[in-house]
This record gives sequence, C-alpha cells and structure tokens, in this order.
Amino acid sequence: MMLKTKLAEYKDSGDLTVNLTLRELRSRYKKSFLGWTWSLLNPLATVVVYSVIFATFLKIEPPKGDPSGLDNFAVWLLCGLLPWNYLSNGMNASMGALIGNANLIKKVYFPREVFVVSAIGSLLVSFLIELGVLAAILLVMGNMVLPWIPVVLVIVVIQSFFVLGIGFLLSVLNVYFRDVQHLVSISLMALFYSAPIVYPLKFVPQEAELWGMTIPVRAIYDLNPLVVLVECYRDAMYDLRFPPVLSILYLIGWSIVLVAIGLAVFQKLDRRLAEEV
Repeated sequence: MMLKTKLAEYKDSGDLTVNLTLRELRSRYKKSFLGWTWSLLNPLATVVVYSVIFATFLKIEPPKGDPSGLDNFAVWLLCGLLPWNYLSNGMNASMGALIGNANLIKKVYFPREVFVVSAIGSLLVSFLIELGVLAAILLVMGNMVLPWIPVVLVIVVIQSFFVLGIGFLLSVLNVYFRDVQHLVSISLMALFYSAPIVYPLKFVPQEAELWGMTIPVRAIYDLNPLVVLVECYRDAMYDLRFPPVLSILYLIGWSIVLVAIGLAVFQKLDRRLAEEV
C-alpha cells in the first residue's frame, strides 16, 4: 500500500518536476551574455587544456579506434570527459538541491525527490547538447556515428539512473551532515583519475608488487563502474562498435542498486527534512 501511495505521489508531481527542471535550465545562464553557448565552450576549453598537457607535453597517444580507425586525442578525450562532467556536475548539483529549496520544503508537502530529479534533469539536457556537438565533430572527422546514436542514448539512460541514485543519497545526507560536500569534493578528484578519462587503459598495469604480495591491479581496476561507463561511451562513439553486453549489464546492476539505496536512505531521512533543511 505504501509503495502504491508513493508511486501515485510521483505521478501527481510530474508537472511540478517538469516546471522545476525548466526553472533550473532558465536560471543556469541567467543574465549571461553567452547563455547556452557556455554548454559548448566549457567542455571545449577543458579539452584544449588537457590536450596541451597530456597530448603535447606528456605525449600520451590515444589508442586507434577499432574498427573506426580514428586517431585523435581531443575527440577521444571528449568521449570520456563529457560523461564524467555529467556525473560530477550531478553529484554537486544534488547536494544543493534540497538546501537550495528550503522555503518550498517548509511550506508544503510533496515528494522532495523531485528537487533531485529536476536538478539532474536539467544537467541531462546540457549533456545531450554536448553529445550532439561531439557527434557533429565525429561526423566532420569521418566517423559515421549516426547509426550508433541509439546505443549511446541507452548508455545515457543507464548513466542517468546511476547519477540519480547517487544524487538521492548525497542530497539528503548533505542536509543532515554538511561535511558531505567537502568529502565529495575530495572524492571527485580521486574518482577522476580512477578511470581512463585522460589516459588510455594501456597505462594500467596487470599486476603490481606490494609488501611482497602480487596485487591484480587491472582486475580490481576493471571493477570500477566508472571505468566500464567511460569505455562503453568510447566503444559506441570513438570505436563505432557495440559495448560488451556484460559491461552494459554491469552498469544496469550498479544503477539499480544505487537508485534502491539512494531512495531507501532518502525516504528514511525525509521525515525530519523540513526541520533540518
């Protein structure tokens, strides 16, 4: 009965979620001269910086696309950087989703999850625009990515639930424990280099010696869902091939678990949310 009631609340709050998402979109670049152009300039500027550092100074060469044959560091980097930005921005935005709407939460009751959904939903729109620009660049470079767009969209949906699950968890925890935002800032720095975003997989050793023991570094590394996520995007957009089915199932499993945990914690702490926010 409780589940049916909750589902009915989510259904009734659909219009509110859409309106909040539109509000987030409008406010993001409010009074900005370039407006939505920043959605294009921000990732491109980042690519320029990383390209100069990693491709020019550190001489890191990306693997050649298989079977696409593409060999371009900037595009290879974008295929991993855009999904990362979606994840990191979603985590940061979700932490302020409830605190930033404290007045609404105190005035009237409705499913507070809509604040997290709308915050991440607005980022999803920006992410899709950025992926569209990346697809256009790939086409100009001769990479026929159009047939692979449905595959990319499936990965985007999976990642969106992945980000949403983390968002539910972080949003409510940050209300009760304000140290969460500082912990996440540190964690994001570590997470960024825990996946092959700016370096190829070939730089990760198969094994390493530690205190006289042989550690299967690569096997442990491959368990990181962020690694699997980045490689799935590159499979579809850079290499022009289907990501491994097991990789897709692995990401789906992670997304389901994260959404379940995030909702469970959110609903448990939701009872005193109006008092704590």
